[in-house]
Amino acid sequence: MRHLPGSNDPAGAAPIWDPELMAEEVRRVAKKGCHAVTFSENPTKLNYPSLHDPHWDPFWQACSDENTVVNLHIGSSSSVVITSIDAPVDVMMTLQPMSIVQAAADLIWSPMLRKFPDLTFALSEGGMCWVPYFLERVDRVYKMHRAWTHQNFGDRLPSEVFLERIALCFIDDGFGVENRHKLNLDMVAWECDYPHSDSTWPLAPETLADYLDGVPDDEIDRITHANALRLYSFDMFKHLSKQDATVGALRAQAADVDLGFRSSERLKKAGTDTVTVLDLARQLPTPSA
Repeated sequence: MRHLPGSNDPAGAAPIWDPELMAEEVRRVAKKGCHAVTFSENPTKLNYPSLHDPHWDPFWQACSDENTVVNLHIGSSSSVVITSIDAPVDVMMTLQPMSIVQAAADLIWSPMLRKFPDLTFALSEGGMCWVPYFLERVDRVYKMHRAWTHQNFGDRLPSEVFLERIALCFIDDGFGVENRHKLNLDMVAWECDYPHSDSTWPLAPETLADYLDGVPDDEIDRITHANALRLYSFDMFKHLSKQDATVGALRAQAADVDLGFRSSERLKKAGTDTVTVLDLARQLPTPSA
């Protein structure tokens, strides 16, 4: 793939076996401009302490100090949702994005969000359609059971803390976009998941345009790039002007690159007239942003 200067915001991978070393790595890469780090959605599946354990406090402190977002990716506990050994793979793929609700519950009931008030998490590829009910449920649990569970959010509700501190990332979520105003629109970001099989690439702009039809321009800006740039402390337009970062401008720069699912050069040599996905994309109106 062609590298565009300033187009990539890296994510650090800290040494999970030692929280002190993790903290050092977070601070080291932050000095280089990297304000993102990956972490397991459920470290107990990897034989480490849970998200509720103060074992990780040096790591959380460093992330809080350096304005580094902790990315929890679905499946990052090295386990997937399998209902039975003979269930078709479709069951796992259906449940996988929504399964991050387990990490969301861990986060909101763990003390770390209250202990580190500047700590921010992102639920990668988890979607957002499930979140409104989740927020309703955590508030109900808190109001009805806090007397004996001893949870204490002061004068706030769990839902308010969640919306303020947890970024939501979606690939393909029309229902979530429709209900975006039940969320914190400053903590919503779109992703295309290249190069996984669930990706919307290479028709990501066209796919997203369907969901964003009728959404105001300022909200589109926040969802597609502004929120991500702010959360990850990354000034992309310092390296690449906004007019050069539109879909049309970037595709024009890659006019010589085969972006189809199959190699068009190989198909030409084989003497076939099979149409590639990129050929179809070029027949569609190109979004301007």
